[in-house]
Formats: sequence, structure tokens, C-alpha cells
Amino acid sequence: MDLDETDLAIARELQTDGRLTYETLAQRVGLSRPATRMRVQRLQESGAVRVVAIAHPAVRRLTASAHLAIDTEGPSGDVARAIAELPQAPFVTLTSGRRSIMTELRTAGFEELERTIERIRAMKGVRTVDPLVATRHVKDPYLPAEKPTVALQDDVDERILAELEEDGRLPFAELAARIGLSAGATRSRTLRLLEGGVAQVVALVRPEVQGMGYLCGFSLRVAGPAADVAERVAGLARVTFLSTCLGRAELVGTITAESFAAVRDTLEEMRGLTEVRAVDSWLHLELIKERYDMGPRTA
Repeated sequence: MDLDETDLAIARELQTDGRLTYETLAQRVGLSRPATRMRVQRLQESGAVRVVAIAHPAVRRLTASAHLAIDTEGPSGDVARAIAELPQAPFVTLTSGRRSIMTELRTAGFEELERTIERIRAMKGVRTVDPLVATRHVKDPYLPAEKPTVALQDDVDERILAELEEDGRLPFAELAARIGLSAGATRSRTLRLLEGGVAQVVALVRPEVQGMGYLCGFSLRVAGPAADVAERVAGLARVTFLSTCLGRAELVGTITAESFAAVRDTLEEMRGLTEVRAVDSWLHLELIKERYDMGPRTA
């Protein structure tokens, strides 16, 4: 799908607030309300943009996470797709470098994390699993910055959140019809959840749509406190994700860039930091799964 500058402007606005009204969005991008509505629908129907609610991990009790580098016996595609079936794996890619698969896990505690890693180790075709256990998410485009100030009160709140996790732009009237409340009560409950930090509604935009189609993962070994280096690495413009971690490295993250040259330049900036002792990197060749709107599920 070919996007023009207005399409890209719409996508950027929805990345900040996925529930912007068509009136507000139209004013910001310089279109009429009907034209804006049509463009948003076209972006969603094409798959270039998905607008969803992403619950704060604390709401889903997702208190543990890890990044796994996986090597396989033979081709990796079927293994990656099998891992992608796991509800604990929101992100799975085929990669270049020493390991052919990278995946992120988010689980309800370290016991579930350990069980999930062992389950992956036991999968047919998996040769080795090298985990980096996250200790702190320093930069995450899909993680609300603050902890929720309110909680899910009842099953109705759960159903509202579940509906928004499927379609973050669902109108209040339609949402009300689905959950069996009045439009006013539904609006009040929904705003309470969103304004209280239970979830944020954002647009998930494919990187290549924005001319940022080069994804590079990296891990860093550093000297001294990892937190100090992490803040400087997170400040690099093309670093879109960063965690401190335990394992073979102290930091793990993602570069999202417009070219191989931009990837190289960002890696060089990291190598130029005096505390960085080693840089390992890999290209994400094929995105198998990216689904951070993780609703209720069993372990």
C-alpha cells in the first residue's frame, strides 16, 4: 500500500492517541472529517495500521519478561511459527547472525517464565535457547509510562478492555451495545480505565510503512552500572526499545531505522560510549508475530 504524507501524519497522530476523534484528527492533518474517516479505515483494512488497547503489564500481572536467542536444527520457520502460537510470546522474528530466531516472553511471574522457556527448549527443531532475563524496561513504545492509578473493578471493566484490545477505535455506542450498558455509563467506565493508566490505545504501525523498515536487535556488555549507560543508549534517536537484563549482556534493545547506513551509525554511536565493552547485533529479517495487546490467558 502506497502512503502519502497525509496518511503518515494520520498514523503518527494515532500512535500518540489511538482514540482521537475524527474531528480532532481532521483538524490536525488538514482534511475534512469524512475524508479522514475514510483514510483511517483504509489504513486499518490494509493492515498497515492496527489500533488497539494495550493493557499495562501490571493489569495482566505480567511481572517477568525475557529475550530468547534460539538456534534450530534445520530450517527455522516452522519453529518460529510454533513459538508464535504461545500466548506468552508477543514478539517473534527470524533473524540473521548466530541465532536464527529471537523472541520476547512476558509472563505472570518467574515460575511461568521458567516453564515457558523449558517448553520452547523441548520443541521439535530447537537446538539451543539463550535467554536474557529483563530486569527493567528502560524504553518501550508499548508500555505505559506510569503504573495504573485505578484497577479493573469487575467483569464489565474486563469486557470493555477485551473489546478495546481487539479494536481500540470502537465507538462508545457500539461498545455499549456489546457489553450491555448505556452509552453514557460505557463512556464513563472507559475513560476511567484509560485516564487511570489501565491501558493506552495506540496505533501499531508497520515500520516499513513509515520508511523505517530496517530492524536491528542488539545486546551490550558494559562496565560499571548498567543504568547509567542505559539512559544514554535509550536517548539515541533510533533506539526504540531497551531493557536492562541478566545473562550474557547487561542491555538488550532494538534499533528501528530508515537504512542500513542508519543502523550502522547507531551501532557506531554505541561503540563510541566508553562504558560499552562489547556489541552484538542481528537483523530482524521477518516479523512472525508482534502482538502486545495480551489479553487474559492461561499459562
